[in-house]
Amino acid sequence: MIKPQAVALGETEADLVVQGGEVLLADRGIFERREILVTGDRIAALPPDGSYTIDEETRVISADGCHVIPGFIDAHTHADSPQTIETAYHRSLLGGTTAVITETSDICSVAGPTGLGAHLAATEKLPLTVFPTVPPQWFYNLFEPPIATDAEREELLEYVSHERVVGVGELDWIFVTGRESPVSSLLSRAQREHKYVCGHGSGCRAEQYAAFASVVDNDHEAITPDEVRERLDNDVHVIGRCGTNRDDIQALTTVLNEDEVTDMSLSTDGVGIRDLLSNGHMNAVVKRAIETGIDPVDAVRMATVVPARHFNLYDRGTLAPGNSADIVILDDLERVSVETVIADGDIVVENGESRVDPRPYEYPTAMRDSVDVTVTEDTFEVSTDVARDGQVRAMGFTNGFFTSSETIAPVRSDGQLKAAPEADILKATLLCRHPRRDACFTGFLVGFGLRSGAVATSITREVPGVIVVGANEAAMERAVRRVDALDGGCVVAETDRVVAEVPLPIGGVATDRPVSDTAADFDAVERALHKREVEGENPLTGIETLSFPGVPELKLSFSGYADIIDCRTVGLAPDE
Repeated sequence: MIKPQAVALGETEADLVVQGGEVLLADRGIFERREILVTGDRIAALPPDGSYTIDEETRVISADGCHVIPGFIDAHTHADSPQTIETAYHRSLLGGTTAVITETSDICSVAGPTGLGAHLAATEKLPLTVFPTVPPQWFYNLFEPPIATDAEREELLEYVSHERVVGVGELDWIFVTGRESPVSSLLSRAQREHKYVCGHGSGCRAEQYAAFASVVDNDHEAITPDEVRERLDNDVHVIGRCGTNRDDIQALTTVLNEDEVTDMSLSTDGVGIRDLLSNGHMNAVVKRAIETGIDPVDAVRMATVVPARHFNLYDRGTLAPGNSADIVILDDLERVSVETVIADGDIVVENGESRVDPRPYEYPTAMRDSVDVTVTEDTFEVSTDVARDGQVRAMGFTNGFFTSSETIAPVRSDGQLKAAPEADILKATLLCRHPRRDACFTGFLVGFGLRSGAVATSITREVPGVIVVGANEAAMERAVRRVDALDGGCVVAETDRVVAEVPLPIGGVATDRPVSDTAADFDAVERALHKREVEGENPLTGIETLSFPGVPELKLSFSGYADIIDCRTVGLAPDE
């Protein structure tokens, strides 16, 4: 007889018993006084009285006056940067998060399948269970020819069948809607393996969304109630988010309360290291959902059983016998105040304090040497020949992912177009850092507010690059050279010095230094940007996403601007 059954039948003792709490019976949507019997890493039973399985070796945890729920699941996040998850997972556990479904496009941007393999190995034995997706970016061919070899794409296809891989994601709608795409081979493999396709439908509407819905299973990009309903109408699972960069929970709350739809999931869509340290992880999302008017039971279910069922994680999301013993004890349900966390049957948080430590992983040497870019001041020159009547096309910064298409008139000097920080006109360059391609493009950015110096980063969403935005070419050169010397990072520089930096040597997108050091470095970079009159929260995210084709309207590619609306590459000339 398997041990969980023996414990349930009283034929052997439990390893751990949670007593005295109000336990969530997720499928009934109620709390009821039960005890939880645990053996090994599994739940054995939920009897009203579990004393029949307790002996002197059984660990008994009191949950008197508390609510007991399953471990939280982040239904969509980006846990591959800027901190490696194996050095930050303990902070997620403090917030009751015991599983995450994560994209891997950052760690794989240059390393591809090697990066995905390393990510899986680094997270294999963590108390927090990591379920990655296979990134589709190596199959895209819309704005640039693919860098990946056939062998690398085949290796990524094989990863779809990995037991912890839950599917493909995130898939930007413009690459598959209304066109033939090499991504189809990846989507077909996911379908054969009964895995899920995580969609990114920002800006996709009406007939286009109906077409997109035919190839995706979920979407986290609904920001209004009507967009939530559009996804539901097309049978696309809705994942709401509240993280460092977005908070769309109110849209879900409106639909839930008006339409009585509760089969939606919650996520962070990425939680920055400073937010993780100060606010926690999914506990903050569930708290936000409750604050907006979602019933606490529904909010908890949207972060436990609902995402578990959607992604076929059938041994998680509820406290049912046979399930993984991921258990969270809350001393205040509405405040989502976490007291104790049990992950895979082990106590990992007790009395609000972590009992586990970071578990660094030795990444392949190639992943610690993935940034190799050569620049001079000439790299950032733009000839006046590209202008039409002195005007060029520029990106308009909006303190978010969206960048508009603008027409501007830069300063002209000695046959070159220059930045004019006093007029809020900056240069923006994307340099390729993949060893198989030597390419870069310099355009212009307005609305960012930088009045001097430059900021550079090797986190360039969905492409293998380095982005630098600057008020002059010399500062841009210094910033990029420092990113190169760090083997990846974020740098603020003036012409004659580096002002602040965050080293990101793992794949050029992550660090395994202590989380407190990383947070302090990001604070310094943000202060340096604000001192140079950059406004708004998380300005680095705006720089990182200047290459991100998942959001309209104009982005950087290696050979020009990526016009997301018309799905084509365009140059600096406004009428091109």
